[in-house]
Amino acid sequence: MENQDGWLRARWRRATRTVVATAAASTGIAALAVGLTVGTAAAGVSPAERGSLNAPVAAPTVSSVAAGNAHTCAVGTDGTLWCWGSNYNGQLGDGTATNRNTPVRVGTATTWAGVDAGPSSTCAVQTDGTLWCWGRNHRSQLGDGTTTSRNTPVRVGTATTWASVSAGDNHTCAIRTDGTLWCWGFNRNRQLGVGDSVYIAPTPVQVGTATTWASVTTGFAHTCAVRTDSTLWCWGDSSNGQLGLGILSYRATPTRVGTAATWTGVTAGYAHTCAVRADRTLWCWGENGYGQLGVSAGYQTAPVQVAGTTWTRVNAGVDSSCAARTDGSLWCWGNNGGGQLGDGTTTHRYAPVRVGNATTWTSGFDVAYHGCAIRTDSSLWCWGENASGQLGDGTTTRRPTPAQVILPS
Repeated sequence: MENQDGWLRARWRRATRTVVATAAASTGIAALAVGLTVGTAAAGVSPAERGSLNAPVAAPTVSSVAAGNAHTCAVGTDGTLWCWGSNYNGQLGDGTATNRNTPVRVGTATTWAGVDAGPSSTCAVQTDGTLWCWGRNHRSQLGDGTTTSRNTPVRVGTATTWASVSAGDNHTCAIRTDGTLWCWGFNRNRQLGVGDSVYIAPTPVQVGTATTWASVTTGFAHTCAVRTDSTLWCWGDSSNGQLGLGILSYRATPTRVGTAATWTGVTAGYAHTCAVRADRTLWCWGENGYGQLGVSAGYQTAPVQVAGTTWTRVNAGVDSSCAARTDGSLWCWGNNGGGQLGDGTTTHRYAPVRVGNATTWTSGFDVAYHGCAIRTDSSLWCWGENASGQLGDGTTTRRPTPAQVILPS
């Protein structure tokens, strides 16, 4: 972990990658489009949510956002890519190791389609299907065949068919447009899904032979993915039950979770997992020390339902989780030590609490020790821990409620 971010060192906690909980199965590989495009309707904002401002500030708009342990990256609707926060390992991609408390642009390209952030690394796909990664690389999680950290984007292989990517702590997985799944990096806990004969894969290796993978998410040492037939599969470490298989051990290759074929999206936190079904029910399993499963119980080795039947999308990050509902509201629960639940407190929650009163949140949101989310007017809002400037507001002041992030014009 990063010495400069001392409060992060106790454990790796990552903001896993949000997965759209719409009919992924019925749309098949078409659902693999990277990035989260949002509409242009005006967003209703309360004075409490904007601090001293009463309405969103006009600013360049955002299509997708990703939160690492202490950094944030976002793709603008114009295809530009911006990052801010901790930069000790070069995870901002600006060619330096300098922390930034306001957004800095990554290169000059205007063809970025989607971005994902691990704890200290970042990966992003461009519209031409190329995949790029940068930041910490001690376990070859950048996929460039080395263990050299990078402070500017390096291309992963030569393929031009990458559709989506999920960046974990020590491993990364991505899906191609042909529905194949590829992983690389650390495999001590079998998180690559390719068996136990590989310890580190410095470049992408294919997971099985299936061509029906629709989405993938990486936790600290486990991985889960949904197929186009809406079945859910997990592998890697399950010492806290995070695979949902009723076990406290490991699986070296993808193993199906239950018998349901109605899963529409899955997301992996540090040692817990959450997923949404087609009937809008929400289910979580794994570690629950902070209430990150949304229920008052100990760890769970099989999926348990979170109250409500109007959930559309969920994101599990570190020891916290957030989910959107059909009415456009956003709810979070679990660890709240940094104010990452956005409810104005630092109280841990064992059940979902609402983030403000807005009903204009989109499916674009991510959470770690801080949270960020996009509204229907494509404005970006962040809250929570800010020791490294990861909220992008020009300060290092923690914020327990959402404040708007302004990208440079």
